[in-house]
Amino acid sequence: MTVPDRALPPQAPRPVRDDLEAEVVQLTSDLIRIDTSNPPGNETPAAELVAGYLGAAGIETELAGPDPDRLNLIARIRGSGEGPSIMLMGHTDVVPAPTENWTVNPFDAVLRDGHLVGRGAVDMKDELAARAVAMAAFARSGARPKGDIVLVAESDEERNVSDVGMSWLVRERPELKSDFALNESGGSLLELADGGRAVTVSVGEKLVTSLRIRVHGRAGHASVPDRDKNTLRAASTVVERLFACEVPVIVSDSVRRSLDALGAPDGSDAERLDWMGRQHPGLADLVPAMTTTSITPTGLEAGEPANVIPPFADVICDCRALPGSTEDDIRAQIAAAIGPERASGAEIEYEVEFLEPLAGGVESPPDTELYAILERYVEERVPGAILLPLVTPGFTDSHWVRQAFGTVAYGFAPVLATDLDVYLDSMHGADERIRTDDLVTMAEFHLFALNALVGA
Repeated sequence: MTVPDRALPPQAPRPVRDDLEAEVVQLTSDLIRIDTSNPPGNETPAAELVAGYLGAAGIETELAGPDPDRLNLIARIRGSGEGPSIMLMGHTDVVPAPTENWTVNPFDAVLRDGHLVGRGAVDMKDELAARAVAMAAFARSGARPKGDIVLVAESDEERNVSDVGMSWLVRERPELKSDFALNESGGSLLELADGGRAVTVSVGEKLVTSLRIRVHGRAGHASVPDRDKNTLRAASTVVERLFACEVPVIVSDSVRRSLDALGAPDGSDAERLDWMGRQHPGLADLVPAMTTTSITPTGLEAGEPANVIPPFADVICDCRALPGSTEDDIRAQIAAAIGPERASGAEIEYEVEFLEPLAGGVESPPDTELYAILERYVEERVPGAILLPLVTPGFTDSHWVRQAFGTVAYGFAPVLATDLDVYLDSMHGADERIRTDDLVTMAEFHLFALNALVGA
């Protein structure tokens, strides 16, 4: 059933100009209306849209990349060289939007009940638009920044299999090296059980890879089943054991920083982690992700006709490993769950193949000028709240600039008005939406950060 669209209610006065508010809502809407579902991506029109918007503000722009259908935008305001440089990041691709559970067309960018609804409203055309609007506002002020301001609207973040986005840019365009970067995966307001408040900032990410566990069995005719040696039965056992396995909990220095920032009481690591998880449902979900390596089955492949018991079956897994982990560590965790790999005559005979190299796992320190600016913003904008540093379980393009350039990259775009459950559940889901209040808040924040870091 389609929910009828209604006009937005009047907005409260804001510390930004009315035209700035109109710009960020309009630009986000225009971006959503460009279908950049990945695959196939086709992100060039989105890059062209932002280039045209920034070019109208007098900002130098360039489209770059190896695939003319999947170009990246590089926009730059050149600084005096007296201060640090900063990169504003935002990917132009989105995940596909099957329409079964949507109440609107995913690419219509509908304004409803104070929300902007559409694919990319949360991940992450909202942040890209807010950063572009803040950059344009800075340019219109006529001030020359102390360091370069660079905006990169990159393609292929959601899949990163085509080497056309940030992985290509850091290799082919080394002049993009910046001292600091702002990207996605932080800025959520948490109302804590102890009465406190926290706004999250991502300071790092876990390692990510995918792997195949090939389970071997006895091929045969399905009309004469050998239940003990049926390959699919063994593969299903592998899946069950991976889910049931109790993996070791590792409390890193980053996790201890999070605990200290929250004010976790003294006690054992287990007690402090339990306390942290009880402060907010989002933290309850995040604590295991921050302290364990996850190996999650996501697919089962055999590839034989229905009347043949296959000789092997593949269990495809997504793996998010703790920073510092190796492939050997992951193999050891699999062996602890299902038995030794390549053991002839074992209950389950299998072998592990990594489908892509481990990537990510790089963190940025919290003792920097930009981090202090984030703390000051939270203190002024959300009275009584603390800035909470987290290592996020997902993978973002921050990895590439951290690894290639040594850039200090933080994930932060404040989401203070949108219900957190709505914000998180609709990301990659149906009726993806964000309050327009938060679009304006994001633009305000980025203008605040630019003025504080590189303003004259």
